[in-house]
Amino acid sequence: MSCLRRARTWEISDSEEEGLDLKDTEGHLACVSVSVAVAGDEPHVRGTATTSAAPLPESSGARTGHASVASATRSTGPGRKRRTRAEERKIARETLRLERERAKEEKRRRRREEVQHVKSLQPENCMRSLTVRVHPVLLQESGCDVLLACLDCLDCLSCIEDHALTHSISWRRRLSQVEEDQVLMVFSQEEFIVMVTSIKESLNGESEGVESLFQPLSEYLKRTRGTVISLLVTGQSDQSGGSKNYDDGPRSQLGLLDVDIEEVLVYLQLCRNVSVHFVFGWQEVTDHVCAITKALSKRPFKAACAASVLGFCVDGSWAGGVQVARDGRGLAKVWLRQIQQLNRVSVVMATAVTTAYPSPHLLLQSFSMASPNSSQANIQGDA
Repeated sequence: MSCLRRARTWEISDSEEEGLDLKDTEGHLACVSVSVAVAGDEPHVRGTATTSAAPLPESSGARTGHASVASATRSTGPGRKRRTRAEERKIARETLRLERERAKEEKRRRRREEVQHVKSLQPENCMRSLTVRVHPVLLQESGCDVLLACLDCLDCLSCIEDHALTHSISWRRRLSQVEEDQVLMVFSQEEFIVMVTSIKESLNGESEGVESLFQPLSEYLKRTRGTVISLLVTGQSDQSGGSKNYDDGPRSQLGLLDVDIEEVLVYLQLCRNVSVHFVFGWQEVTDHVCAITKALSKRPFKAACAASVLGFCVDGSWAGGVQVARDGRGLAKVWLRQIQQLNRVSVVMATAVTTAYPSPHLLLQSFSMASPNSSQANIQGDA
């Protein structure tokens, strides 16, 4: 009779061990998947959902990777995009504000430069930039101190300087170092008489004329173009204090024939573009120099006004005005424009008034013939 014998240990076959290993692996994977799912949704349930203690390191690594993926997903969400667009709009607004500030600053700078330029063109400022140059030969004249004293009273500068044309006074603008086109040549009556003789001999064809101031004047005119030269012939001062007419003027003190003087004056004016003035001494020379100096100081401002378009002038025919011929053509348009310039007068009303009254005289005549009470009503009715 056989007896049953109990095994002391469990004998497990190789196939059963492989089955157990597969079960353990499946359980471990299930545990990990549960832990990851719980970690992705509710981190505080992570400890209770895990049943095995062995796979904790793997589940924590999985949780770390999933957390980084979740944070990356949150960083690229729509909220982050909205913040980026807001920052871009803020940067664009700041850039636009800076550009506007730069444009305003540039506009203010241009205005300051324009104001400074206009101020520099004013006559009193241009006067300070002028320098009156007097030739040293003129200092030998007895009345030259009157000129120098008057130049000291002006705002311009004056200097004694030897320049190209003898016996002359010229002007220079200090800022741009530009020579002005005005030149005065001052000499006495005796020197002018010698010049007249020299010019007449040259006009008659004589090669060797009398040495005079005409030779340096001719050489200077050949070297320079566009210069306006004026000759001032100084005579004796009128001590009587009477009126200065043609007979007792400085020209009558020359002792020359009027025909000879007129011939020389016409030659200098037409052929040389040189004008001659006869003055009674250095006081009139000083007045002439001061007048030219003041005129030169006003020249830049007048040139700027002529070059720029005035703001209150409209473009078109209004800016040029109406041309009126000598035979009266154009007066009707002038009369129409004058009526249009009145307050609250339309073009239709101005046309009606000028049609009923073609001239201002007819309108005034109608006012004078009508009674004071009914004049306005009658005129409006006629219009």
